[in-house]
Amino acid sequence: MNDRNSEVAGWLRDLAFVQKSSQSRWGYKRAASAVLYLPVQIDTLLNDDGTLQKIPHVGPASTRVILEVLNTGASPIVDAAVDAAEPKTRADILRRRGLRSNFLSRAAAAAAMRTRKPDAPARSDVLCDLQMHSDWSDGVQTLEEIMQTGISRNYTHSAVTDHSYGLPIAGGLPMAKVAQQHREIDQLNAKYHGQFRLLKGIEANIRADGSVDMTLDELAQMEIVVAAPHSALRSAADQTPRMIGAVQTPGVHILGHPRGRMYGSRPGVTADWEKVFTAAARAGVAIELDGDPSRQDLDFDLARLAIPSGCLFAIDSDAHAGDQWWYAETALAHARIAGIPRSRVINCWPLSQLLDWASTRRRAA
Repeated sequence: MNDRNSEVAGWLRDLAFVQKSSQSRWGYKRAASAVLYLPVQIDTLLNDDGTLQKIPHVGPASTRVILEVLNTGASPIVDAAVDAAEPKTRADILRRRGLRSNFLSRAAAAAAMRTRKPDAPARSDVLCDLQMHSDWSDGVQTLEEIMQTGISRNYTHSAVTDHSYGLPIAGGLPMAKVAQQHREIDQLNAKYHGQFRLLKGIEANIRADGSVDMTLDELAQMEIVVAAPHSALRSAADQTPRMIGAVQTPGVHILGHPRGRMYGSRPGVTADWEKVFTAAARAGVAIELDGDPSRQDLDFDLARLAIPSGCLFAIDSDAHAGDQWWYAETALAHARIAGIPRSRVINCWPLSQLLDWASTRRRAA
């Protein structure tokens, strides 16, 4: 896939990491992010005279690098800066380059959404978002704001999945606070009856041994349980048993951001993913495509590998704020590129079908 925005952003990120000044480092990173988030491919912003139209948060030094890459496919400015860096810094840049594969820029995701694929999920097919964080844990949106944003996107329902108590660093909720949140959700569902339904969810943490950080009785109190790894994400050790253990846990509905990878930073969990997908399919657990631009996990290649197992899939934003719901479109773009059928995306199911499926997983607990 020819994604010029991702290519350009990569060069800017390389240049950021050789800067000795924290301000310069921040400036090049900000420019890289601005390019990744452009709604159009950057080469369409070239003027007839070869100059570049003004892009917010992209200064003259970054513009020179961008023009080099667009004109030649490389940047002598960046190459010279990397060559002059200390060996440890050069090695770190090479490592980071290897951790950018299959990340879509916003423009590339938008292009994937426009491609005609009759059996693939379209934006209009998506009825909900099943990983969402509120100000009860590490998000900034209130429960009512979540419902209002969902309505504005023509969703009929969504799940709030704040972190469980086993992850206190992310504001994980003790069960007493979960009970309080559930009471507020009941009140809001009564207020918005017929317009929107907010599901009672949780993002449970997958421990090193494959168990989750909640008891079976606690899991059974949730309408949607996303189980996700938050540790050992830089380890090269095989963690197949850990991930299989998670999907086989009664009460778990979705394996969230399965690798836990992070753009240019960490590779995430190493596992025999075909075995994990097969185990998930047998358990009736959905595999998530998390659209957070820094995660994009699963990506389209790994999602394509999951299709033959018969897996179900969830396409979620992992939004922590109201202006992040569009991340779901990035997840949807990966699903379309992978060729996931619409029928196997649980976000496209009507609420009654989703609840029937979810209750089957809860009864297993």
